[in-house]
Amino acid sequence: MKTFGRILTAMVTPFNDDLSVNYQGAAKLAKHLVANGSDGLVVAGSTGEAATMSKEEKLELFAAVLDAVGDKATVIAGTGSNDTRASIALTQEAEKLGVHGSLVVGPYYNKPPQEGFYQHFKAIADNTALPLIVYNVPGRTASNIAPATIARLAQIKNIVAVKESSGNLDQVSEIVRATPADFMVYSGDDSLTLPILAVGGVGIVSVAGHIVGNRMQEMIAAYFAGDVATARDIHLELMPFFKVIFVTTNPIPIKTACNLAGLDCGPLRQPLIAATEAETAQLRKAMEDLKVL
Repeated sequence: MKTFGRILTAMVTPFNDDLSVNYQGAAKLAKHLVANGSDGLVVAGSTGEAATMSKEEKLELFAAVLDAVGDKATVIAGTGSNDTRASIALTQEAEKLGVHGSLVVGPYYNKPPQEGFYQHFKAIADNTALPLIVYNVPGRTASNIAPATIARLAQIKNIVAVKESSGNLDQVSEIVRATPADFMVYSGDDSLTLPILAVGGVGIVSVAGHIVGNRMQEMIAAYFAGDVATARDIHLELMPFFKVIFVTTNPIPIKTACNLAGLDCGPLRQPLIAATEAETAQLRKAMEDLKVL
């Protein structure tokens, strides 16, 4: 089965001190991630602070990352919003740039019913040739895309995957059971990567991949090679880091971790704020324990 890759890192967006997008820094970060365990990158997702970026900034960022790594890795553009027409327009513009796929989040705030979800994603799919990843993240959108709706969407030719961030393994299992064998189910939570692989997932859209991408590749490779014990041991080794990077709102911790690691990702845009001294100390200790700092 063809996939976008096993580890797609949801890339942070580097900013300059004046909070403008650091496109040169983004290209440098993209190259680093692809050299260190990422099969692909999701650009301008929630970890990339898409909520505070303009359409023009996103398109320039897509272009910068494509130019840097597009011949070596999958570049997935975050083009979804809670406005169907705007999502279609941005997806079409990203397609013109040559991205390899699009991550489309479930509409937030307006909380559509299940038929509304279906019509939203169908409308986007009908207006692009890009392969689409449905992104279900109830903790941010305040509504859940039901497995039955995912199963309906999986019948649409260019809706090829879901990033499942519900945290509900029963729901993930039902999606795998109800969708075609070639429909790709990605974990949206680093700590659930291994359990989701066990019920039929293909990989992870990762936050931790910024720092421990190579080790996560080893975990996934061990699992698919049938060495479940090694995969379990790596999972348990990485669990403290998986947890500490969500000690406060994502992407505050992971951007802090990147800066601690010398990746120069800059500050966060408001309303996000810098990590506290206590949070930074927790991150530093977890990274030192893993010998990645």
